[in-house]
This record gives sequence, C-alpha cells and structure tokens, in this order.
Amino acid sequence: MKGSSRGNRIFSEENSICGQKFGKLQNSPEHNDSAFTISSPPDYDPDYLMGAEEAGPTSPLKKSPWSAHMNISDDKNNSNDSSETANESFSPNVLMGSLVREEGHIYSLASSGDLLYTGSDSKNIRIWKKHHEYSGFKSNSGLVKAIIIAREKIFTGHQDGKIRVWKVSSKNASNHKRIGTLPTLKNYIKCSMKPSNYVEVKRNSKVLWIKHLDSISCLSLSEDQTLLYSASWDKTFKVWRVSDFKCLESITAHDDAVNALVVGFDGLVFTGSADGTVKIWRKELQGKGTKHFFSQTLLKQECAVTALAVNSDATIIYCGSSDGLVNFWEREKNLQHGGVLRGHKLAVLCLATAGCLVFSGSADMGICVWRRVDGDHICLSVLTGHTGPVKCLAVERDNENSTPGEKRWTVYSGSLDKSVKMWRVSEQAPPMVPNQKHQHYTSDGYCVPMLSAAPSFASRGGKMGSRRF
Repeated sequence: MKGSSRGNRIFSEENSICGQKFGKLQNSPEHNDSAFTISSPPDYDPDYLMGAEEAGPTSPLKKSPWSAHMNISDDKNNSNDSSETANESFSPNVLMGSLVREEGHIYSLASSGDLLYTGSDSKNIRIWKKHHEYSGFKSNSGLVKAIIIAREKIFTGHQDGKIRVWKVSSKNASNHKRIGTLPTLKNYIKCSMKPSNYVEVKRNSKVLWIKHLDSISCLSLSEDQTLLYSASWDKTFKVWRVSDFKCLESITAHDDAVNALVVGFDGLVFTGSADGTVKIWRKELQGKGTKHFFSQTLLKQECAVTALAVNSDATIIYCGSSDGLVNFWEREKNLQHGGVLRGHKLAVLCLATAGCLVFSGSADMGICVWRRVDGDHICLSVLTGHTGPVKCLAVERDNENSTPGEKRWTVYSGSLDKSVKMWRVSEQAPPMVPNQKHQHYTSDGYCVPMLSAAPSFASRGGKMGSRRF
C-alpha cells in the first residue's frame, strides 16, 4: 500500500487506489444516511467482505483514517427507535467513527488509556492514539489472534502457536521492540535436555510440553499481572511467569480447542471450549510456586463455547456460545446459573464488560449492549454497522464526556470486514423499544434483534464454520 509517512502517521495518498476506496466509503449512502443500517452483503467469504470496495465519489474529508458520524440526525436516527420514550438528558449509543485498512481482517484489540492496539491477519500490530495512527510493529509470522497489555510490556498471541513480547522504548514511546518469544530459546533448550519433558501428541511423535501445537486463541493476566495465561486450539492452556517468561505449567484442559480463557475471582481460572464445556480451575500455592487444579465443570452443552468475560466487580462470569446465547453465573450464589441473554441469531464471538454494562459481539454483525440492574439485564442497544462478523471488543472509560449523572464509555469493535469502529455508549441510555422491523421480545422477556443480512457460515469450510473461534 503506497502512502506517505508524516510524523509516524501513515495515510493513503488521495489519488491512490486505496485512498479512493477509503473516500468512497465515507460518502456512500449506506454510511452517511444511517450509520446503523446494514446493506445486504453476499454470503460470508473469508477472502472477501464488502466494505471499501463500494463505489462513490472521492472523500473531501481530511487525510485521517477515521470517519466521523457526529451529525444531529445520526444521533436521533440511531437511538434504536426509542427516541419517543428516551430521556433527552442522556445521550444515545452511537457510532463515532470507522477505521478501514486494506491489510486484513481484524482479529484482536487492546486499549490502554488513549492508545488502541489492533491485530490482523496481515501480522501487523498497529497503534492508534486519539484516532490517528501513532505507531506499529510487525511479527515475522502468524496472524495476531490476541493482544494483552501488562504495564510496559505487550504480549501478542499468534496463529503459529507462539507468544511474542514487545516493550515500549523508554526514549521514544512510539517505538516498540520485540524482547522475546514464548517459549524462550533458553527455556526451550533447557527443557529439551530431559526426556520426561516430552509429551506424545501422535503415535511415535513427541514434542516439548512448553510449546503450543496450534493457534493461540486468547491471552489473560492474573490480577497482580505476575502470571500470563495462554489458551490454544491444541486443547491446552499454559501458565507463564511474566518476570522471566518461563513456562510454569501446561494443562490439557478440554477434549477440543480451547476458545476462551479468563482469570476470574478467588484464584479461579475459567476456560471455554469447542467441546461445549466451561471448566473452572483453582490456583493453589505449592511450595514456592503455584499449581492449577481442576475444580468443576460449570457448563456442558452441545454447541461450542466461544467467549468468556468477568464483569468489573468480579461478581459474574459470562459465557458466549455458537448458538448466539450468553449464559451467566453469579459469584454471590456460589456460581449458580443466573440466566441467559438472548440477543443474537448467530455465534457470539466476543464479550466485554465495563461498569454495569455487558457487550456481546456476534457473527450476525451486531453488538448487543446490556445493562445489569439488580441482577436483571436490559438490552440498551444493538450496535449495527459492521458488514462482517464482530470478532473482538475493547472498552475504555470516556472521562472527558462523562458527568456525575451519566457515565460514558468508548467501545472499539474489530470485525472480519477489515474495519474497527468506535462507539459512544452511555450507561444511562434508554432501553430498546421493540418494533416489528428490527427486533422483538421473546415470551420470556428477552430482546432479540432482527438483524438483516446476517451471513451464513454453515456451507463454508473455513474456520468460522467450525467450532474453533
């Protein structure tokens, strides 16, 4: 992609092909008339998704990859048809901007203050600051499946089964240097000396237990950020010490790919798998170190578990599944099942929490915003603007625009349509009012958005059609 570099900001030239495609996206009717209306794309294809390829005039906007959706008509039109009953003192949940790059599908996001890290199948990790490209770095191989930030270190999990570690330069905050790859060469050589460190993976085939044999699906940190957890499609999760990158444990956790892992509360670790189960692992002190032991199976079902999240108060564990449901369990009731959130027609691919809000992103291209009030969950919005499955979410507090009476959040969503979108979300936004065209309520009171143009994966042979996510 040809572009100009100006102060660590890379933009498409206005007369380049990519620049024209970006301009066409800005002025296309489907984006300007209503940022929350989905046009009908073709059936999902991993190698092609509708987006910047649509025709239209060249954009007169500034050379920034962010497109704004800030006009008053958008705010009124995008409040999920609840404007008649909305409390006008609070802001609706709206799309603030879109970032489109012609370099691959977005698989991972991580936010830290005013910085946003994005990972894609281009192997690039890009860093955005205040909605402008700030910096970036690139791995040698393996698309970026997960990103997690631990103080001055950034860990990235890749499809090649490796975890790469990056550090911000003390002299220049825009420079990131790779300082290691897990497992480290030192750890690998030392471990290879003992025959007992090899495990059999196939008949007459053994490998070191410290190495992941398949794609990294997710990363998580312990509460004190001393331990890093990596889950993989190889059915295991591993525990790494952050201080020296040593692999401490490898646990064969499931009978199929581990799609999700989250560190919970009371020393518990939750894992979700394509085998349809959610399992709890208990961390215990043992000598000078720690060991993880199986505690119980929280869920067992036919469909794959695809996402896990713990709320900010560490009182509820949420679980998304390939059937579009979100189950949850409550800590105060000894992890008794609390209920089901029914808001999607296709698989829930990602979950995030902030304050009293829960966000669920789905293969149906929508993002449901739920507010928990006294144990009940109310659907505030269905954020619809992506033209591909929503694969990852990140949330940051919007301190500049929050008030004592209204807490706001900035939500970033990454999609397989090759874009990242930024949303403004208010905890005090009015709940959805159902209408026949867009959503309805089921007999048990749950809101189900009737999203049009939901792609079908059943007939496809790619990863999205499998139980691995």
